Amino acid sequence: MAYHSGYGAHGSKHRARAAPDPPPLFDDTSGGYSSQPGGYPAPGADVAFNVNHLLGDPMANVAMAYGSSIASHGKDMVHKELHRFVSVNKLKYFFAVDTAYVAKKLGLLVFPYTHQNWEVQYSRDMPLPPRQDLNAPDLYIPTMAFITYVLLAGMALGIQKRFSPEVLGLCASTALVWVVMEVLALLLGVYLATVRSDLSTFHLLAYSGYKYVGMILSVLTGLLFGSDGYYVALAWTSSSLMYFIVRSLRTAALGPDTMGGPAPRQRLQLYLTLGAAAFQPLIIYWLTFHLVR
Repeated sequence: MAYHSGYGAHGSKHRARAAPDPPPLFDDTSGGYSSQPGGYPAPGADVAFNVNHLLGDPMANVAMAYGSSIASHGKDMVHKELHRFVSVNKLKYFFAVDTAYVAKKLGLLVFPYTHQNWEVQYSRDMPLPPRQDLNAPDLYIPTMAFITYVLLAGMALGIQKRFSPEVLGLCASTALVWVVMEVLALLLGVYLATVRSDLSTFHLLAYSGYKYVGMILSVLTGLLFGSDGYYVALAWTSSSLMYFIVRSLRTAALGPDTMGGPAPRQRLQLYLTLGAAAFQPLIIYWLTFHLVR
């Protein structure tokens, strides 16, 4: 028995030393990595290997250079097409404002009845920027007023327990679409009336966007004082905006033509100005009445 147990022990040790290792399931591909204990690659070794491999590959360098040239060419094309349809320099003119101009312009929009000189000032046949001329139209106030109106609409809907992203998006898109339609209608009216003036699409967009100031005041007053306060503010801001639009458009676009043009054209130009002004209270009411209850 002792002999058998000893033989079994020695035999098992011999078999353990002589048994071949099982074949690997996968090929060893870790030759390019610096190994750590346990057979795992060092942290970042695979990234460094791939980067060095890409940088050393001529085809990869050619592809990267070609991609950069395509991106640069595409950027130039975008800038070229943008300059074709939108003059960046003209757009910068409408945002050349400062704090003093914004404060005075807001006061003029709320109470324009005491303003005397409505003519746009020029220097070397170029109109002065808004920060130097109170009568010059700008796009800064309409843009900020539109954003404020959307935020105020969201607050009003939240107070009324009717807020949802879909409703707020509908309010914003409706307000934007109405202004675009108004500008298109004015452009068509100016074309049909054959008005020769320096008014551009940006000018009309600025004058149409000033209504957002009256909309904000009307909604704020309605939230603070109820429907009665809303209608009072609506009447005041609408009348002020109508007066402002008539004086501004008549001076900017219709002044010279009214003095020297034929009588039918004079009447058509006057009707265009009055129609643009009369349209403002309707849009203000349509975009704000559902926010005050």
